[in-house]
Amino acid sequence: MPGSAAVTPAAASPEAVQPRTPWRRFRTPDRRLLTASVALQLALATLFGHSYDTRVFMAAGYLVGTGRSPYTPQDLSAVFHHPLFDVMTSVGYPPPWPLVTGALYRLSYAVVPDLLVYDLALKVPVIAATIGLAYLVAAVLQFRGAPPAACRRAWLLLLFNPLLLFTGAAWGQIDAIVALLALASLLLVWMGRDASAAALLALAVCTKPTAWPIVIVVLVFLGGRSWRRVLRYAATLVPVALALVVLPFLVLGWSPDPILRHWNAQLSMSGTMSLTTVVRALHGPLPTTGWWWLLGLAWIVALAIAAVALRRGIGDFEDLLRKSVALVLVFFLTRAWLSEPNVVLVLPLVLILSSLGTLPRGAFTALWGIPLAFAAFNAAPLQLLFMAFPGAMARALAAFDELRPVTLAMRAVLVVAWQVAGWWVVVTCFRRRGDHADAETEAIVGATP
Repeated sequence: MPGSAAVTPAAASPEAVQPRTPWRRFRTPDRRLLTASVALQLALATLFGHSYDTRVFMAAGYLVGTGRSPYTPQDLSAVFHHPLFDVMTSVGYPPPWPLVTGALYRLSYAVVPDLLVYDLALKVPVIAATIGLAYLVAAVLQFRGAPPAACRRAWLLLLFNPLLLFTGAAWGQIDAIVALLALASLLLVWMGRDASAAALLALAVCTKPTAWPIVIVVLVFLGGRSWRRVLRYAATLVPVALALVVLPFLVLGWSPDPILRHWNAQLSMSGTMSLTTVVRALHGPLPTTGWWWLLGLAWIVALAIAAVALRRGIGDFEDLLRKSVALVLVFFLTRAWLSEPNVVLVLPLVLILSSLGTLPRGAFTALWGIPLAFAAFNAAPLQLLFMAFPGAMARALAAFDELRPVTLAMRAVLVVAWQVAGWWVVVTCFRRRGDHADAETEAIVGATP
């Protein structure tokens, strides 16, 4: 099978025994720009917060921090002294992130009971992940032999990327954390450190399950090299994932009943950047009863077909990244619900590929530009006024609602554009395949044939 045979040190040429560019830490090319990015993100984090997600994260932090379950909705208006906390929904994330919010609550609001301070504290991990992504992507490019100018450019594109700044520092969503964990996991598995890679990917998926299609790619990648590596990887991935998801319920006494009662909640959601927005624009709202939610299972069929397309195997590191991008995008493009921040997961992977010339540069721009434009017509920027300007947010959203026919039509157009751009990237990723394993790194890590 092309790309599945490993190269041993004895068989490798002298040039292949050592990588062209040894792995080393990417050094800060301009501390002023780094400082500017950090200052900008801290300012955005202090001033803004999403009217829904911020409330849910704050509530989860309070509940976990005070020994309660974050999966049981409660009226917390008396706790936070804010009327918008009177009707709450439970957090829709697995336990790792609620546990983090609980720790951040204890370090911030429990000490200084101020919502702006609490909001900033919740965003510190996201800001750190955004900066970490910039450095990791630049270091990967440096390792793959990209010129210094390309490494610096990628570093800047992530430090000041509008979608990352908007969904991370301003909105407070955690997709940058998931992207950092997923990219680090892919790098480690390619270098032969399967146990560490499995633990990181399990943490990524259990932080936010959007990264789970990468599991399929990694298993195919390892299966083309050694079934022992597949078993070793699974022997770490499964127990770590179970521990992250199940242990908090057992140790902390949380009841799983609210989750079991709404087991299909994610499947029944529709709208945002999915094709259901186009249906809504053309034919009106989807029904809220019956079996229509089964449309939310379309991604299963699509991912099964995409997994079959991996049967030829996965070659070098760039091919591993390409197939990861392809399967994650297939998952996103066929879901009945896709939030704008979710797209952050594929941005660092696409940026690496476009910087190395294996994907067109326009792919990166399209994949962050379209979701950002969609967010503008989805009133997301107005919802960020929740923390510092709640009165202005209410007035702006009321005025925005009067433009609903126009904004809905624009969202439908942008969904079509997103589908075209997304499937173009998927097809390109499947066409451009690495036909040989990376001899340099295979030689060093001593991969088993």
